[in-house]
Amino acid sequence: MPLKLNVGNRVRVAPRASLLIESMRDVGYTLETALADVIDNAIAAGARSIELLAETSGSHPRLAILDDGHGMTANELLNAMRLGSSSPKDVRDSKDLGRFGLGLKTASFSQCRRLTVLTRKDGKVASARWDLDEITDSDDWMVEIPANDSSLPWNSRLAESGTLVIWEKLDRLTDAEASDTNDAHLVRRLSDAAKHLELVFHRFLAGERSAKRIAILLNGRRLEPFDPFHSNHTATIAGPVETIRIGKHHITLQAFTLPHHKKVTSAEWERYGGPAGYVKNQGFYVYRNKRLIIHGTWFGLARQMELTKLARVRIDMPTGLDAEWKVDIKKASAQPPPQVRVRLRRLIETIGASSRRVYTARGRKLVSDKRLPVWQREQDKNEIRYRINPEHPVVAAFLKRLPSDDFRREFVAIVEMVGAALPIDALFADISGNPAQVAGTPMSPEAIAHVAETTFRQLRGSGLAMGDIRAMLEVTEPFRSNWKVTERILAEVGVQDRANA
Repeated sequence: MPLKLNVGNRVRVAPRASLLIESMRDVGYTLETALADVIDNAIAAGARSIELLAETSGSHPRLAILDDGHGMTANELLNAMRLGSSSPKDVRDSKDLGRFGLGLKTASFSQCRRLTVLTRKDGKVASARWDLDEITDSDDWMVEIPANDSSLPWNSRLAESGTLVIWEKLDRLTDAEASDTNDAHLVRRLSDAAKHLELVFHRFLAGERSAKRIAILLNGRRLEPFDPFHSNHTATIAGPVETIRIGKHHITLQAFTLPHHKKVTSAEWERYGGPAGYVKNQGFYVYRNKRLIIHGTWFGLARQMELTKLARVRIDMPTGLDAEWKVDIKKASAQPPPQVRVRLRRLIETIGASSRRVYTARGRKLVSDKRLPVWQREQDKNEIRYRINPEHPVVAAFLKRLPSDDFRREFVAIVEMVGAALPIDALFADISGNPAQVAGTPMSPEAIAHVAETTFRQLRGSGLAMGDIRAMLEVTEPFRSNWKVTERILAEVGVQDRANA
């Protein structure tokens, strides 16, 4: 019979389990973020060792996350299996990595249709299971208590205390129609996930001060911390630590500039650029209790540009500001509150000023005259242009030796043509993709000797001292890259110069 609605009464409209549970699978987790969410629970439980266990062969692959934390009682386990086992409004321990009380369930359901948890605390073992196929059939929120814990996979690996989370029916990670390729596909997915975990939990893996050291292993292989700031490299530039106070909470900021590609090995350059490259990985790296939750973004406060690709900023926030930062269920997204955005905008301006010069005058030269630039970089309004420097000593000396104005005009036209034909698009593409492989054209010893001698005589004639000339050439191309030849020429010309004095 039709439902009768009486004004003023309340009517229970409970969600249908079979429909809601399927919808919850599409919150937006990836394998990487799902594993990270379960690992959060292990860390919060005091685990020192966390193992990712995988059976990738056969027709029914499965995964598990095993920790040696303090475990759960039967009642605590049932509460943990409850959807929404805690409120985001609850006051949490300062080291707690949880948020909504949904992570274990939503993360697991996003990857599998059967979630089993086996746990031991105070010598007592408890287990519980969600099976989405059972929920679909019964259309009810019924948790199964397995009859035989010893039949559960990897049950013998459980320590005196700890928890084993088992994922079976991996329908999101396998393809029933391509079972012959599932093994390799799952292995690749796990390898990619391991790299993600090495980044997200790098401060725990490294045992950073105030972040307890943990070990994470994938089928026995120990994951190594990946510090996105390359903090320990001598060429990394680390800015001062700044603090922003919001109520009783504090947020800290620190800017880093990664080393230039000439300061690191090719392997290091590739690794720290990541699959997406330096341009995509620049920006803010937000940590919640030392755990990375979002990275590679300027939060819409700036554009990701080639000139700032080495800039990365570490932001540390406490869990007490989750609401203000709009931290999502997956702990993979956040937005800074207004008072923080104001400070971040100013910080970006500082980073930009240190990465590239601030230009104010129309047509102002953007390089120091003391470096003898062959190319001049000039800005006129919103355009940046490159042209050969007509005042370079070698260019100026050649112009003087030309016999007539016609020759000089022709030479200037050739120089302008070279500047106008500079292949900007190709240079940008090459430098963005493989900066270490982009180099200037090598010069012969004869050419270097001619250019060095000409430059020396022009500068000496303008009144510069020998020491000043040497200092200028030492940091200027092409002399810097050919310093042995240049130094010999300077010594020879210097002797002649003193003899003629």
